[in-house]
Amino acid sequence: MIGLFRENIKIATSSIRTQLLRTILTILIIALGIWALVGILTVVSALQNTLSTNFASMGSNTFNINQYENTNRRHGGGEVEKINPIISYPQARAFKETYDYPFTHTSLSFTATSTAEVKYENQKTDPEISVMGVDDYFLTNSGLEVTQGRNFNNFDIQNNTYSCIVGSDFATKGLLKDVNPIGKIISVRGAKFKVIGVLKEKGSSFGNRQDLRMLIPIQVARSMFSAPNINYTISTMIDKNELLDEAVDHAIITMRKVRKLNPVEDNNFGISRSDDLINKIAEITGVLSWSAWIIGIITIFGSSIALMNIMLVSVTERTREIGVRKALGAKKSTIAFQFFVETLIIGQLGGLVGIILGIITGYLIAVAIDFSFVIPWLAIMAAVITTFIVAVVSGSYPAIKASQLDPIEALRYE
Repeated sequence: MIGLFRENIKIATSSIRTQLLRTILTILIIALGIWALVGILTVVSALQNTLSTNFASMGSNTFNINQYENTNRRHGGGEVEKINPIISYPQARAFKETYDYPFTHTSLSFTATSTAEVKYENQKTDPEISVMGVDDYFLTNSGLEVTQGRNFNNFDIQNNTYSCIVGSDFATKGLLKDVNPIGKIISVRGAKFKVIGVLKEKGSSFGNRQDLRMLIPIQVARSMFSAPNINYTISTMIDKNELLDEAVDHAIITMRKVRKLNPVEDNNFGISRSDDLINKIAEITGVLSWSAWIIGIITIFGSSIALMNIMLVSVTERTREIGVRKALGAKKSTIAFQFFVETLIIGQLGGLVGIILGIITGYLIAVAIDFSFVIPWLAIMAAVITTFIVAVVSGSYPAIKASQLDPIEALRYE
């Protein structure tokens, strides 16, 4: 049995080599469908990984209160644009002091500037550093980690110490790359700050370089950066996930009181939950994945028709060979298996080429648009299974047709 199997493999590979050009074209047709499928799914996986890392790193038990974006309200037949007011510091402070839901930790923060110039000794950065005013719960609620040094503590915030935590670029390729950053003195706008911590690398997404930032106590930031209409962010983390819904409801009631809204007025602020972001990411990537499958299936359907046509032509061309083999005692199953093996080999070669091209294409696109590349194992498995199914479906009919040829008529075929 094993010897017969090996012999069929040899005959199949020999037949493939004799029709090399036709085989290569068939492989490329199959590879095209797999290339489209794997390539798109690779980009989708990279997108999903990037979005999940950037938006869901703060955990599934966190919510933020911030200003809504512009919303449209219809009044009669017209449309009136409504802009939510900013969350001022007195409002943010009032919320934090009033919100008393158990097992929660509330953080206040704001972006003081995105164009700061930071100096260390006789060196300075380009005016591209983002400076944020934060409190002692900001890192925890934002899912940030300190790789060197420590986080702000209550003493730092209450006493407005001139201390700071810097992004990873400061320590790896910036002002402090050649020294131990902890304890060093850097300055911004003439104020000197002692570095107490370095953040874990976050990378950049959509052009936002998250490792070029400097965190300082919120009151110090307010005294240094006094631009009008500064919008504050309120971030709350709850220790027990099962209480998140109730905590959010309580936060809405508290914020409505802070905003002095009457019962008939809509909320003029926004609440974004981290689990909502995760669900939205899943919905978006799910649609993209289905789109990839539809495109891939349409292309692969065309490939399967081409493969079946090639094998039918091969059966017609080798009718006399089939007659000789049958006359020498070959069984129907042996003939069918030979042609089936040929189809399977061509299909798997096409799938392999498509997988390689798809991963390379997906990787290049992910690098070009700054996504976090991941190997799409699910897409690879799907491609292998798909090519196997295509080979089975496309090869079955030609194999059966070859096995059912009458040996006498086959020997007379010219």
